[in-house]
Amino acid sequence: MTSLSSGKLCFLPYCLVIFMYVSSPNWVAFPSATSTSDTEAKALLKWKASLFPNKALNHLTWYPPTHNINATNSSNTNPKPRTSPCTWTGVSCNSAGSVSTINLSTCGIQGTLHEFSFLSFPNLEYLDLSFNKLFDAIPAQINYVSKLHYLDISINQLSGRIPPEISLLRNLTYLGLYKNTLLGEIPNEIGNLKSLVGLYLQKNQLHGSIPRSLGNLTSLTHLYLYDNKLSGLIPKEIGNLKSLVILDLSANNLSGLIPLNIGNLINLNILYLYSNQLFGLIPKEIGSLKSLMDLELSYNNLSGLIPPNIGNLIKLNTLYLHSNQLSDLIPKEIGNLKSLVDLELSYNNVNGLIPPNIGNLIKLNTLYLHSNQLSGLIPKEIGNLKSLVDLELSLNNLSGLIPPNIGNLIKLNTLYLHSNQLSGLIPKEIGNLKSLVDLELGENQLNDSIPASFANLSNLDILILRNNQLSGSIPQELENLKNLTKLYLDTNQLSGYLPPNI
Repeated sequence: MTSLSSGKLCFLPYCLVIFMYVSSPNWVAFPSATSTSDTEAKALLKWKASLFPNKALNHLTWYPPTHNINATNSSNTNPKPRTSPCTWTGVSCNSAGSVSTINLSTCGIQGTLHEFSFLSFPNLEYLDLSFNKLFDAIPAQINYVSKLHYLDISINQLSGRIPPEISLLRNLTYLGLYKNTLLGEIPNEIGNLKSLVGLYLQKNQLHGSIPRSLGNLTSLTHLYLYDNKLSGLIPKEIGNLKSLVILDLSANNLSGLIPLNIGNLINLNILYLYSNQLFGLIPKEIGSLKSLMDLELSYNNLSGLIPPNIGNLIKLNTLYLHSNQLSDLIPKEIGNLKSLVDLELSYNNVNGLIPPNIGNLIKLNTLYLHSNQLSGLIPKEIGNLKSLVDLELSLNNLSGLIPPNIGNLIKLNTLYLHSNQLSGLIPKEIGNLKSLVDLELGENQLNDSIPASFANLSNLDILILRNNQLSGSIPQELENLKNLTKLYLDTNQLSGYLPPNI
């Protein structure tokens, strides 16, 4: 009897559970995927209702279908309709039917994120709301989407500060907040996002210093902080980011020296530090960045010489050192940079000769050495640069003849040799440069006549020969220059008349 009673007592809880399940078909012990899906759908619809009504909003097909989840149960005559957002515009779900991706980029939606219930999306991994018209602050509640690995809310009109709570999204690999009107400092806590591969904060109104904690983000390959109001030093901890491929700190108010350990970033392809207030020397350690393809340090206050080991950067396509206070010689090692397409050293205090081995740079399209203190001859090797489109050597102290083989540069659109001490004849070979649009040889000591071959320059728009020692008659062949809009021949010893149709 005792054993029978014990058996019944042991069996009773099990029976109770079965009875509850059979009598209540909607009962579940744990939250189901369906209930999560319902919560997500309601959250999306609530957010949609808060957005400004416009044509773009009409394209969001968030009109939930209903289905009878109890269709097989004939005893239920009033089934409760369920919603699933998994087929809605810009929404994708995981295998359990919970929202994992929201991609509403370029949808033209307008409104705020205040009614976006981040807490309602426990499985959200990918959120892209970029290229819209979202405004006001980024809610601190954004940290509730803890599984998020991709967050892009760039190119909107978001304002206020970057919430420090964003640093709790420890799975983030991509964070795009660029091209908004965010202000304040970059939160120090962002250094906790150690999975980040791409950090894009450019084109905002962020101020203060670059947090040293960014040096913790050792997985970063892309760091964009340009076009803000950042100030102070470039932190030496940047040198820890050895996976970086692109580092862009340009167009800020950064000051001080370029840190020496920037030479640790051996995977860098692009280094942009231009348009700041950096001073001191270009560190020789930059010569270690042998993967660099684009180096732009212009519009700063850098001084001293151009380090010779810049010649190690043989993958460089673009080298901009212009608009600084660099001095001394152009290092001959620059002739090693045979991949260069664009070389700009203008607006400095560089002196001495143009190195002849600049003629090795046969891929150059643009060569700007103007506004320096260069002297001596224009090297004849410049005639090897047959890809040149723009050659500007003006505002220097160059002397001697214009080399005749400059006529080899048949792709030239612009040739500026003005404001030097060049002498002798204008070579007739300049008439071979049939792509020339702008030819400026004024403010020199050129003599003799204007070559009749100038008549071949049928694309010429601007011709400036003023302030030389040219003599003889103005060639009537200039009447062939049908596209000419500016012609300056004054302060010479020319005679005759201009062709009537000029």
